[in-house]
Amino acid sequence: MSYELRIIRYLKQLLLAIALLFVSSNFAQNGPLFEQGKELYKAEKYQEAVNSWMKILENKHHSADLYFNLGNAHYKLNNIGPSIYYYEKALALAPNDSDIKNNLAFAQNATVDDIEPLPQTIFNKWYSNLAEILTFEGWAKAVVVFSVVFAVLFLLYYFSFSEERKRLFFVTSMLSILLFGIALSMAFSTYKDTINNQPAIIFSESIEVKEAPSLGSETSFTLHEGTKVQIKEKDADWALIEIANGKDGWIPLSDLKEL
Repeated sequence: MSYELRIIRYLKQLLLAIALLFVSSNFAQNGPLFEQGKELYKAEKYQEAVNSWMKILENKHHSADLYFNLGNAHYKLNNIGPSIYYYEKALALAPNDSDIKNNLAFAQNATVDDIEPLPQTIFNKWYSNLAEILTFEGWAKAVVVFSVVFAVLFLLYYFSFSEERKRLFFVTSMLSILLFGIALSMAFSTYKDTINNQPAIIFSESIEVKEAPSLGSETSFTLHEGTKVQIKEKDADWALIEIANGKDGWIPLSDLKEL
């Protein structure tokens, strides 16, 4: 083995050892904090549990379980805004977790604002149902899978001698190219949605939504703690937000927390 290859191999081993050391030390530090928080939660010392788990976040460690437990503790403390915020964070990491969905629904039922979403067209409902199946990364992977399946089926069709097999491979290849087109369209659409999606949770007990980014501006409507909004624009210390029924207005950035 040449001297250069030995150096490269040594550097790879060194980097791997450093990575393993970092992971093990991170787990050794955060594991006891997480368990401590669980014990404090069981003892109904909810604020102490939150303090313990927040130290893990300060160590730059994130997980669905951590956010879920933080949401539970804040819910017990009747901190509706933070509880919804952490449930939403947990759901982003584990979108199919039924416990997170159920607890989020309970927390949302405790909010003051009852906002009726804008009615959806049949097309929008279909799109929403499809978009919930996979993330844009999942749809991108589906594009690759269906393209490979199409290529294989088309080759089988091309080299088959039996008319029956040719017919079967032709139909299935056309079906795969149709699914490829759907997956490709969904990948682009969900990616665009992800880029434009800037959700936030209202943390103030009550906040007046202004027509312009100024405290002296006219009040359009009022929102309360725990309501989920979309940030459409930012201007210095203000955010233009939109709620589910299509209404929008300006509020100070300090009154919400971005997801």
